[in-house]
Amino acid sequence: MQNNKERLCPVELAGSLDSRMRRWLQNPRKILAPYIKEGMSVLDVGCGPGFFSIELAQLVGKTGKVFAADLQDGMLQIIKNKISGTELEKIIHLHKTGEDKINLSEKVDFIFAFYMIHEVPNKENLFKEFKKILLDNGRILIVEPIGHVSRRAFESTMEIAKNAGFETSAGRKVLLSRSAVLTSTKLNRI
Repeated sequence: MQNNKERLCPVELAGSLDSRMRRWLQNPRKILAPYIKEGMSVLDVGCGPGFFSIELAQLVGKTGKVFAADLQDGMLQIIKNKISGTELEKIIHLHKTGEDKINLSEKVDFIFAFYMIHEVPNKENLFKEFKKILLDNGRILIVEPIGHVSRRAFESTMEIAKNAGFETSAGRKVLLSRSAVLTSTKLNRI
């Protein structure tokens, strides 16, 4: 089995995850704005250097909350440095995940998982944890890279999500990506 270092994007490459070119190709506001309202509580799981966390914080505003969650301390430190001394410090809450658990005690309205589901070895447990974290009527946006995740693998992940009690529908188009929106079904609520 791969170890985590082989599965995760290394902190040393964080700069490539937060570039002007990427902002142009994968515009955070365009991807997120249809799903986010002011005052929401959001989990950006696998947040990396905060490329989407910053935009999420601006969208939820001063009354909202963003949990920027990552397994790597180095990624969280990058975000901490970016938001230090700004109003975003009050909105963005840094959260270190465990190797196999998110361990977030608060419930959220929205979970954003960009290019990270394929890095998780036990997807069944991940979706069960998502179910516990997500508020009723909450949604999850999953975006996965075409280069790493085949159509078959993405469909398999969606089956796992359905088995965990989520309904799936197509997400907005994101360049070179597959996306889906998950909503919790009442029947299987954990």
